[in-house]
Amino acid sequence: MNDKHFLSSIFIEQNFKKEDLETILQQYQRIEFSKNDFLIQEGTTANFYYFMESGFARSYVIDLEGNDISTKFFGPTDIVIDWHSYFLKTKCRENIQAITPCVAWKITFENFMKLFNIEAFRDVGRTRLVNNYFELKTHSVSVIADPAKDRYLNLLKTKPDIIQNVPLKQIATYLGITDTSLSRIRKEIAEQK
Repeated sequence: MNDKHFLSSIFIEQNFKKEDLETILQQYQRIEFSKNDFLIQEGTTANFYYFMESGFARSYVIDLEGNDISTKFFGPTDIVIDWHSYFLKTKCRENIQAITPCVAWKITFENFMKLFNIEAFRDVGRTRLVNNYFELKTHSVSVIADPAKDRYLNLLKTKPDIIQNVPLKQIATYLGITDTSLSRIRKEIAEQK
């Protein structure tokens, strides 16, 4: 099935002209990932970015002690991308792996560049890039400056679907805490209700 209804609904929200929308949709291909499949692997160059239709994925790095540290989570309607690698053609420093089975729509760099002739597409891309930067910056500062409980509550408020679909150990590393600390925080919150 190659139904682009999902993509259409995403781009229609951006008020693209009909002919531009048709051009955009032609550039994407549907792809499915099984749980634990890699969308992007460390050491490779990202040749695609993905619009996530369903499922959940995460980016992670291996720290100097060999620990697996989550750096971002992706869910439905998110763009899954390694920005540096995709645009600058550098090697990826992170892995992006499916946490659940996923359906996504991929676009090559070459096809993406064709779409830059469409002003509205450029504007949407710029907005997504800026939003991604702000999300990353906010998370980086939060890990340093906010108590662990506040970081968890913020994730619960802003991305409840992540809490429901991602293993707690991966959430804990994203929050910069141990899974034991996360369990204690969750218990404390449950007791307060």
